[in-house]
Amino acid sequence: MNGSEVRSLAGGANQRGLRDHNERLLLSLMQRHGPMPGSDLARLSGLSPQTVSVILRRLDEDGMVLRGTPQRGRVGKPRVPVGLDPDGAFSIGLKIGRRSADLLIVDLLGQPRGQLHDTYRYPDPAGIMRFLEAGIEDLLARLPARLRDRVAGIGVARPHELWIWPETIGAPPAALDGWRGFDFAAEIGRFSAFPVFVDNDTTAACRAEHVYGRGRAFRDYAYFFVGSFIGGGVVLNHSVFEGARGNAGAMGSLPTRDAAGRPAQLIDTASLHMLERRLEAAGHDPARLWSLPQDWSGMSDVIEPWLDEAGEELARAAATVCAVIDFEAVLIDGGFPEQVRASLVERVRAGLDRVDLRGLIPPRIEAGAVGGNARGLGAACAPIFAQFLLNTHSGFTTG
Repeated sequence: MNGSEVRSLAGGANQRGLRDHNERLLLSLMQRHGPMPGSDLARLSGLSPQTVSVILRRLDEDGMVLRGTPQRGRVGKPRVPVGLDPDGAFSIGLKIGRRSADLLIVDLLGQPRGQLHDTYRYPDPAGIMRFLEAGIEDLLARLPARLRDRVAGIGVARPHELWIWPETIGAPPAALDGWRGFDFAAEIGRFSAFPVFVDNDTTAACRAEHVYGRGRAFRDYAYFFVGSFIGGGVVLNHSVFEGARGNAGAMGSLPTRDAAGRPAQLIDTASLHMLERRLEAAGHDPARLWSLPQDWSGMSDVIEPWLDEAGEELARAAATVCAVIDFEAVLIDGGFPEQVRASLVERVRAGLDRVDLRGLIPPRIEAGAVGGNARGLGAACAPIFAQFLLNTHSGFTTG
């Protein structure tokens, strides 16, 4: 299986009352597989050709799909592929990180139509809201006027309990307390009427990988995202699993030991904030980690040892999560250049060979495909899913 393969969707229903579900099913099939004729949509969805035809006609009238050039050369009527219209819907995504924020507007295919970036010592609620308010106006102005009413909402991806690690990220005491109990919907509602969806940042990154990256190739996998703090996500039966309180895949809290053998968490041993400190101690400018475009050249004296250690830590973490759930793969991504990600993945693969795997089936260790934009793109996914796509394992098969 390679990264371009996807699993099929199924589970349609012809009952009139489930028309909304069936529309979402066809849109999800087109998002997942690309344009295809109505006969293929009927076969994959389990819906009748007549039902598919009616739904496609409505989606066409609503500007959600595009019909391609008829495919000739076969007996019978030409087959006309139907795919998502990128201009069918848009969404705004805000990623709040511990060192930087990103704001982007994406189309129905997940392609950014505009993006803004901000860096800081630590995230301040008032500063983030100013960035968002001005950024929304900026990004909407980049869309043609006729498309601005197609924005589905604002998705926000932020770290879980952002306020509990001020010392770790070098913020003054109590500087992050403003995030405790922060009501995103109410605060954003002061300057925007768009609906607001709030996610854990690495759960959002996992969703972006699941929808737009390598995740489509696997049914069950664990996902690690290496940011300022490492985190992750869980996908079960083709669905991003959020958990009862939205904190599933809190990979950063996995227990480990630090270099001195003391009890620690993965967040203390495989996060970029550790690399940031080492770069500063070695006389490098740590701000380069968070600046765009990313250029980490000339810092290999610090980066290479960090990769060695993080690779060993992630290998043990991969074995740990697979002892709980029989994941077929572990995907690794992060806020770093592509070549750094590739080097880290190779080290994790090598490290897994040194882990005691008795009683376990070793997972595939694979690189994610979305990269540093995963959290912002995942945030932007939320309004799209809420209105147009399926996000449930009931719509998938293993075929």
